[in-house]
Amino acid sequence: MENNSMTARVSAFSRAYHSTHSIVPIFNDPLARTLLGETEYHAVAQSMTGGISYFCPGWSGTDEQALRWIVDHCLSATPLARAAFAEDSLQQAAARGARQYLIFGAGLDSFAYRQPAWASCMTLFEIDLPSQTSDKQARVQTAGLSVPDNLCWISADLSDTGWTDSLTGCTRFDDTRISFCSLLGLLYYLSEADTERLLCSLGALLPSGSTLVFDYPDAGYAAQQRTHTELAAASDEAMHTGSSPEEMDALLARCGFRIAEDWNADTITERYFAAHNQADPMHPMEAQGNVRFCLAVKQ
Repeated sequence: MENNSMTARVSAFSRAYHSTHSIVPIFNDPLARTLLGETEYHAVAQSMTGGISYFCPGWSGTDEQALRWIVDHCLSATPLARAAFAEDSLQQAAARGARQYLIFGAGLDSFAYRQPAWASCMTLFEIDLPSQTSDKQARVQTAGLSVPDNLCWISADLSDTGWTDSLTGCTRFDDTRISFCSLLGLLYYLSEADTERLLCSLGALLPSGSTLVFDYPDAGYAAQQRTHTELAAASDEAMHTGSSPEEMDALLARCGFRIAEDWNADTITERYFAAHNQADPMHPMEAQGNVRFCLAVKQ
């Protein structure tokens, strides 16, 4: 499974670890460990524990305490909260009539294989690079998971100007149906030009009332989040400069969208971390600084 990106594996690990080590999970993903696999789960855990001196110079404690500290303070906050934000927003969109769910950069996302009853009215599209799609299919088969009837796998390179052909070429995709799109953890790795190209292609493709949900780095991210940018660079997944909320608003407007929600770290912490912190004050967590969550609607 070597083709799967390191960031996707670490994100899946953080969701899996949190689901089994938290009294009140911020986001419960019971299939993250299944998709990651035991061998890779333990490999990531060992790698993270071995790097505690990088994450926290001068650390003193057991390996398990080190792993918990790294997961809580360095790995999990954004993957957990953005997944909760996306699925809360998806449920609301489905209630308002969205009938297609486009999961961009699907990676090891597990929604399709644990989908609730309210999602049965939707067609799901997992969109990722060909190598990632093949890797995901192999993992699903190895894990013995059932492939739901409402799921379609789409292989596409989002940095390619013709990526929409892969989606529109799928007979189950209908460009007249209101859609919900998640682009979680994706915009960090796209250039400004590729980001605008992607958002504008969605604006041209989707009907009014469709929704985008994504997280994005603000203008201070690169300077403040050294750990994340260096880990990504070490995996040949370089992160790009962030955007201010005003710049993101202008970009989305150019692509035919208006912002319905744009949350900063304080809002994210209040919404998604309060219950966890109250239940387990020994392991408090908070939203990652310089990361924002956005919900945008096609006009």
